[in-house]
Amino acid sequence: MNLKESQRSRRDPRKSSRQNIPGPLYLWLAVLIFGASSAVTRKLTEIGAQHFMDGQNPISLCNVLFVGNLCALLVLITLYGRQWNLANLRGISQRDWVSLTVVGILAGAIAPALTFQALASTPVNNVVLVGRLEPPLTLAFSIWFLQERVSRRETMGAIVALVGVSLTIFLQPAASTLQMGIARIGIGELLAAISAIALAISTIVVKKQLSQLPLGIYGIFRTALGTLVFFFAALVFYGSDHFRGIFSPFLWEWMLVYGAVIVVLGQSFWNRGLRASMVSTASIISSSTPIIGVLAAYWILHEAPTQAQYIGGSVILIGLLLSQIGTYQAQISLNPRCGRHLEQMKIEAEMGFKGV
Repeated sequence: MNLKESQRSRRDPRKSSRQNIPGPLYLWLAVLIFGASSAVTRKLTEIGAQHFMDGQNPISLCNVLFVGNLCALLVLITLYGRQWNLANLRGISQRDWVSLTVVGILAGAIAPALTFQALASTPVNNVVLVGRLEPPLTLAFSIWFLQERVSRRETMGAIVALVGVSLTIFLQPAASTLQMGIARIGIGELLAAISAIALAISTIVVKKQLSQLPLGIYGIFRTALGTLVFFFAALVFYGSDHFRGIFSPFLWEWMLVYGAVIVVLGQSFWNRGLRASMVSTASIISSSTPIIGVLAAYWILHEAPTQAQYIGGSVILIGLLLSQIGTYQAQISLNPRCGRHLEQMKIEAEMGFKGV
């Protein structure tokens, strides 16, 4: 350290102490928060069920999703609002705007709405494990539509993870089921699977068309459009009374905590850790998200894993391990200008549900 850096450290000891914190520690803190988000979301609705207002739960899943998206939007505007300038906007083609709209509807409205509905219909562990369907689907779509080349270990890992998800779905009885050919599938598990498909498709659209788009424009537009689409869709399907508790002080008290921890703190830890860590390190740490999700469901909701979840989850973990070995050994041959952006989106897709 030279004399000037030493003087800066003495002038701002808090900045110096933050720089001494290793990047992987920030990533682990973020993954702990994101992994627990499903269990926390379900717990909030249970708290709201104990404080009905006008015959409704003020912390319904729809209210949590809508207000949570608003909190996320405010955070994104604060962090990336400067990217919404004329120079950046003029560089966006009409095709890019169409792709942004598709991604906003799929990833910003449909996928989170289905995930929240799944949380209301099936145990949290099922949502966490079935959500592991997204990475193998994204890999398959990348091969089919983008002609990407992947290692054998990545392919084997995706196949094994897919088998694990299938075991989780079909080896357990469900209260509400649908007949799917010769098998029966729980409605909640089906909704979580459709959500994973929507997220996988949106990831392919981003990689195909939006890889060089500024992250702030992408994130703000997706969140804003998703929030609007979800709001009007809920009005159409559920009626205007569905958001009657949206202005409840009780809801906003809890959502301020939810937004501060899940949205602000979690995303801040993730961004800070990603800047100070290798992409391979972030990918390996993020692969622990389903384990944390299952443990959080047990600690927060006292939801013990079933035999089917143990079997399916174990197979999924084996698949994740194979995929991580393949990812670590594979040579990343992306454009340096957008490679880290794409890798960040790929890792975040593998993490699954993060609260909003």
